[in-house]
Amino acid sequence: MPFWKNDKQAGRYERMNANENTSVLIEELDAKQGKLGLLTLNAEATLNSLTLEMVQALSNQLKRWEQDDAIAGVILKGAGSKAFCAGGDVQQLYQSAVEQPGGPCEYAEAFFLHEYQLDYQIHQYAKPVICLGHGIVMGGGLGLMAGAVFRVAAETTRIAMPEITIGLFPDVGGTWFLNKMPRALGQFFALTGAQINANDALYLNLATHVIAWEQQQSLIDELCACSFENTQKDDIATIEKVLGKHVIESSKLDQDLPSEIKPVLSSLEQASQSTSLGEMLKAFSQLADQSPWLEKAVETLQHGSPLSSLLIYEQLKRHRYSSLREVFLSEYQLATNVVRYPEFAEGVRALLIDKDKNPQWQFKHFSAVPASLLEQFFTPAWNENPLAALIQD
Repeated sequence: MPFWKNDKQAGRYERMNANENTSVLIEELDAKQGKLGLLTLNAEATLNSLTLEMVQALSNQLKRWEQDDAIAGVILKGAGSKAFCAGGDVQQLYQSAVEQPGGPCEYAEAFFLHEYQLDYQIHQYAKPVICLGHGIVMGGGLGLMAGAVFRVAAETTRIAMPEITIGLFPDVGGTWFLNKMPRALGQFFALTGAQINANDALYLNLATHVIAWEQQQSLIDELCACSFENTQKDDIATIEKVLGKHVIESSKLDQDLPSEIKPVLSSLEQASQSTSLGEMLKAFSQLADQSPWLEKAVETLQHGSPLSSLLIYEQLKRHRYSSLREVFLSEYQLATNVVRYPEFAEGVRALLIDKDKNPQWQFKHFSAVPASLLEQFFTPAWNENPLAALIQD
């Protein structure tokens, strides 16, 4: 399957073959019995931010390995020490949005389409996926990690969904995993873009294990010394046993990476259970003086897009009980409408293009958003959702 290369000089997207792509490294590692697939995001200079060609390369290889009986499981990691994946390459999405205001935004919509298909594919994958999420794991990076059976954080891991800062919303399945957070904390993390460490990632089930960053290669080597039976249950048990030898003990984790959530959990839980967006935003804002971590989270919320805050609140509320497939279909519908609206381009401009950090949001307060405009974001932009044909139950 061909994918797209952004030819900025020519102002067009050209088809390219998978073997031309070097931003995803593909390896097959021999184990004592069987093999493991290894996919490495190889765009260190951009913190392994995802492009359309990277997404399609990942998806295509996962499809091949799923049909290969020799492959027992897949390891997904990022190049360099700074990040597993900082999200999507939003500068390319910005170009697509400003070149085609009002849409269709060809590249951006193709990116979201294939990114969500990939994320859903990982969630549904027939073989165990081990995601090594060190360093920055944000936005699209968390979308990749969230679907893996083994979500392995490191002492360097910082996780967040900061889309409110660019006029977007936590997508890539965020509607699913944020709604499943304990103590109804999903709205807090979605609205504030709060960063969490590996200890709190365990508490929120965004991570299943925490290992030292320096142990990553040792973990891979030890997995390659295993015999895999090519049966999911047995292979998962084998991987679990190896991971258990490398995890940081909980007492050491609490000492070296103290939880930022647990000291303020009672206040967070109470604020997160507010029955309206207005009450919730007020309650969150009143938490700022309880810790420096909460102060930073509240600052992000207050500087973020008021329109995004409304879209985030509504998306999580409307799809509280939706299936995984329904969640991704709804996110693609909302993302399509968001990228066609000027708020997103303005948010990216202020943060990453001009870097003045002074976005001119469309509305000063979420209450100023007309109800008719709100419903437009939740109204399909086409007769049939293009993602429906790519993801199946």
